[in-house]
Amino acid sequence: MMHPKYRPDIDGLRAVAVASVLAFHAFPDALPGGFIGVDIFFVISGFLITTIIMQSHAAGDFSYRDFYARRIRRIFPALTLVLLATLAFGWYALLPREFTELGKQAAGGAAFIANFVFWGEAGYFDTAADTKPLLHLWSLGIEEQFYIFWPMLLALAWRRRWPVLRLLWVLAVASFLVNVLTIHPFRTAAFYSPASRFWELMVGGILACMRLKAANMAPAPAWRSHLQSCLGVGLIVLGLVMTRSDKAFPGWWALLPTLGAASCIAAGPAGLLNRHVLASRPMVWIGLISYPLYLWHWPLLVYARIVEEGEPAAWIRACLVLASVLLAWLTYRFVERFTRVRTQVGMLRSLVAGSMAIAVAGLLALGGMPPRNGSDLLRKVTDATADDNYYAGFEQQKIGPYPVKRVGSGPRTILLIGDSHILQYAPRAMALAGSAPARMATTYFSTYGACPPVPGMFAEGNPGCEQARGEMLALALDPRIDTVVVGACWNCYFTGNFPLPFYFREGDAAYLVNNGGEGLGRSLASLEKLLAELARQKKKVYLLLDNASGPEFEPRRLIEGSRMGRMVALHSTPTAPLPPDQARLNEQLKALARASGAEPIDVMARLCSGGQCLRATPDDAPVYKDREHLRPAYVRQYADYLDGVLLAPQP
Repeated sequence: MMHPKYRPDIDGLRAVAVASVLAFHAFPDALPGGFIGVDIFFVISGFLITTIIMQSHAAGDFSYRDFYARRIRRIFPALTLVLLATLAFGWYALLPREFTELGKQAAGGAAFIANFVFWGEAGYFDTAADTKPLLHLWSLGIEEQFYIFWPMLLALAWRRRWPVLRLLWVLAVASFLVNVLTIHPFRTAAFYSPASRFWELMVGGILACMRLKAANMAPAPAWRSHLQSCLGVGLIVLGLVMTRSDKAFPGWWALLPTLGAASCIAAGPAGLLNRHVLASRPMVWIGLISYPLYLWHWPLLVYARIVEEGEPAAWIRACLVLASVLLAWLTYRFVERFTRVRTQVGMLRSLVAGSMAIAVAGLLALGGMPPRNGSDLLRKVTDATADDNYYAGFEQQKIGPYPVKRVGSGPRTILLIGDSHILQYAPRAMALAGSAPARMATTYFSTYGACPPVPGMFAEGNPGCEQARGEMLALALDPRIDTVVVGACWNCYFTGNFPLPFYFREGDAAYLVNNGGEGLGRSLASLEKLLAELARQKKKVYLLLDNASGPEFEPRRLIEGSRMGRMVALHSTPTAPLPPDQARLNEQLKALARASGAEPIDVMARLCSGGQCLRATPDDAPVYKDREHLRPAYVRQYADYLDGVLLAPQP
């Protein structure tokens, strides 16, 4: 197979990409747009792969076997080494449930489907991104999926003599449209899906075809190359400065790094900044180790966070970046260079076998192989903290313009609105739909995290809440809804147990709600007014009261020891005291509900007795996921206090 002439400036562009990602991951406040380095990598990959394929077709020596053999020698050695090291350290330092999740990530990474793994995990209760040691492999999954699809498409187009460039433009535009049309309603899908990401690699492919087509034409004037070089670097810098992780990315924002990288490549090695900056020796050196550097840096940073149980000090993160550079150079010098020059079948088989072994090891961890600290009690506790798939099995639908989660198909229609303390009851609804489908109402959930369904309440730290609450309340007033259940973490907002400050807006004034502030009474009055308004609409209205919460209910309190030493789980007493302020609030909310014409659902009456509230089952399994939320396994089996709402009476 033919390969493109080496261009040091492209290695320099790789250096820009990987340095941006490292800076963002280690010091996100210093370079908040650094994650766009991944998009630069996509363009480079699309350009180089398309150049290789099209040149080989033109020379008549394209071979799928040679193409994939080269990919294996390029991708597998460093990846297998990093996966092995990550699994080994994970076995030593992680808790049972964390090691199980790492096994899933490792298997997904070895199989190049990590993007689908993380897509499926995303959600309100999902493990924080900065504690997933292999999260960065999502981008490698996108690239490898592209490498499967792209050579076949180009080969077919070449054999059929299709207009290749026109075809690539159509596909790239289609993928870009998928990206911009899904970025708001399905942001996670837009980020992880190959359908919404392939356009970035295709931009590189289009550029490759254009340059190959122009190879026999007169060279472009020097000023054009200089302009393209400066424009490309400028667009990348603009992307690094303006793009933020909380913006709708990729979407339209991804055009900045994508077109910037394409412009730099189009400038050629003679472009002003390409020749003097990107092709400089330091940049080329970083570019040469960019792939193993990308692989090593993220697990090091994540494990530091896990061991430190928080963000490490800046000097530790700086040392980890230097360590990742050293590991990357060692990997490049003694692993990558060694395997690339050995083209024998035996080497390829060894690389494939090593990758398969990692996948098997990941599946064994996923299946329950214990880590070093893997006692049964420790597993029960960590299983509780990771039990978070509340919306499993639900359908995503819309009522008018508003998205909802739905289960059941009975004649009655029930809407549950609120925050994660309403969401936590979704597993019970799904269980009832399975055990009593004929009696189950058509049940909709409309929830938004840390967003009380109380008109007028707001928190500056949760800017999406007001729009989400507006949608919830519009749904609640919809005449198609028979029954409305309003619930939230009332203890969080009204007893001062929530770290986010909430206010009640009245005209131009804002009154603090937390810790008995002036906004507390106004918020309770607003809640009562909402319930009364719903009741006046001839709907059946329920106020779902809160479960007890606090540090005494947090399963992690049972874990003692050190990550680098020995960790154990303590046995828990089955109950913990009900905080007096929560008991008083519960009585106040019951009276408020009845005064407004709503029926209270008293959760504490079921979970608490004699001032003590359930926190563990007789087999020592925690009832809670964290200090506030009941875990799905418990709700699914025992939260029968909702059955009278969701199920029609027995005939």
